Amino acid sequence: MTTLRFIDLFAGIGGIRIPFDELGYECVFSSEWDAKACETYRANFGETPYGDITKVEENAIPPFDVCLAGFPCQAFSIMGKRQGFADTRGTMFFEIERILRYHKPRAILLENVKQLTTHDKGRTLRVILERLEQLGYSVKYKVLNALDFGVPQKRERIILVGFLDSTLAEGFTFDFVKKPYDLASILEDESQVPRSYYASEKIREKRKASVIGKEVFYPSVWHENKSGNISILNYSCALRTGASYNYLLVNGVRRFTSRELLRLQGFPDAFQIVVSPQEIRRQTGNSVAVPMIREVAKKMDALLKRR
Repeated sequence: MTTLRFIDLFAGIGGIRIPFDELGYECVFSSEWDAKACETYRANFGETPYGDITKVEENAIPPFDVCLAGFPCQAFSIMGKRQGFADTRGTMFFEIERILRYHKPRAILLENVKQLTTHDKGRTLRVILERLEQLGYSVKYKVLNALDFGVPQKRERIILVGFLDSTLAEGFTFDFVKKPYDLASILEDESQVPRSYYASEKIREKRKASVIGKEVFYPSVWHENKSGNISILNYSCALRTGASYNYLLVNGVRRFTSRELLRLQGFPDAFQIVVSPQEIRRQTGNSVAVPMIREVAKKMDALLKRR
């Protein structure tokens, strides 16, 4: 059987790519503008992504079968200003459209924040779907939660899957068996956690005072929202780029380590860390839950490899 080829657009640190590598697909092109993300990508995949996709001509990209793209989500995110296509980051979808129009790959997998479904009263998503349909793609989409795929992180993301062959699209479903998660399974041994990850005594005492009367259990993640309220959870709330440094504290006392942050996104422990903890925090906040993508990829693969 011919090896199926894919491209990895807005690649970040390669979270969407990993499951397709596992399935034996060949990556023929990747693109990511952030230099530090490219360092992580290069260390783990042996290639440096091209930079700004707006400067890459369509015909410079080799032929491929599947387009993967976790296109920039800040323009649609609840944490941002939600300007959508009025934000230049929101227009990155049209770069995907440009490449799809030229290459017409058999399938696409796009990922974004769940707020894309409601942005501009649903008009933004309708534009995206209409553009894809005009290119000949039959598209299905659904908001999935990483918690349902075995990782202890509540992370809801819209996944769009499309096929040029409408019969393949008809055969695709977002029905998955929920997998249990276990916070303890991603935590490092406390004796191995550097003291630099521990919050100051002042912050720790403040956390303790704010949970008086609440049920406290261990292990747990103490989440502080924008109002200053503390929730004690057996999972992490969504990792976020640019969030308060101490908004998530393990057992109310320390921040997640770099390895724990990667585990919260389902990255394997063999994944190499070659940048600072601050950069890993930013990179995982921008990444995807690998196990969630893995289940979607398996379903796509089964359809694409039908004889």
